[in-house]
Amino acid sequence: MSISEQLSAAVIANVTAALAEDLGSGDITAELLPDTATAEAIIVARDAMTMAGQPWVNEVYQQLDPGISVEWLNNDGDHVEADTEICIVRGAARAVLSGERTALNFLQSLSATATLTSRYVRAIEGTNAEILDTRKTIPGLRHAQKYAVRCGGGNNHRIGLYDALLIKENHIISSGGVDAVVKAARARHSDLPVEIEVESVAEFREALAAGADRMLLDNFDIEDLQRAVDINQSEGNPPADLEASGGITIENIHAIAETGVHYISVGALTKDVIAVDLSMRFKIDP
Repeated sequence: MSISEQLSAAVIANVTAALAEDLGSGDITAELLPDTATAEAIIVARDAMTMAGQPWVNEVYQQLDPGISVEWLNNDGDHVEADTEICIVRGAARAVLSGERTALNFLQSLSATATLTSRYVRAIEGTNAEILDTRKTIPGLRHAQKYAVRCGGGNNHRIGLYDALLIKENHIISSGGVDAVVKAARARHSDLPVEIEVESVAEFREALAAGADRMLLDNFDIEDLQRAVDINQSEGNPPADLEASGGITIENIHAIAETGVHYISVGALTKDVIAVDLSMRFKIDP
């Protein structure tokens, strides 16, 4: 299944689960409205943000009532200022109301990840580094959060344990060392690049000599990152791709990018989510 197919399936599954959680046996408050009432509702961004979440909002109303229309005034990936109208929902009032919280939950959470990602991307402008996400995602929302990272201008590291190799400390210990585990990876997955996590310059040299394609430099300080970049250029045959990870903040990320690493992975993009502020304003017609 392609990434786009996985995303489409995830949108449907996410929304189905969220609506079941919220609606249960039915929205007993919305049932107080006349079943003929229609509504127009405007979603407003109360915070400045980078938008993400359109497919999930669309799916909420598609599942509740295919007759509801959702008109987007901005697109995912757009930066919008505070108090911007971003979307108009029109249709049966009961269904519009029943979907309000679920739609806003997706939109505010995914826009939060996109907004934070865009801050990190802007912080390394002028360098050659790329911002990557990690697997530190909310369970069940991995595809959604990784979509939001892309909306914010970042890139995805790997979706899960099945689509890319990343050899970590416990893999190394269990396999008999760096050289042994790299050889095992080459033998078993010759079609995939071999990435290995290293925790010191000495371990970096060992992985470079073993022929790893990419090194994740875990919690290296600026001095050791620069040493690794310099060693990679002088001793790598060919040089490996270098990824900085661990202890990354908005305050230090530019200095990290300036060392010459190719990638910087930031767990905070999907782990430390503070939802943006959205509201939905209703106009009900009898």
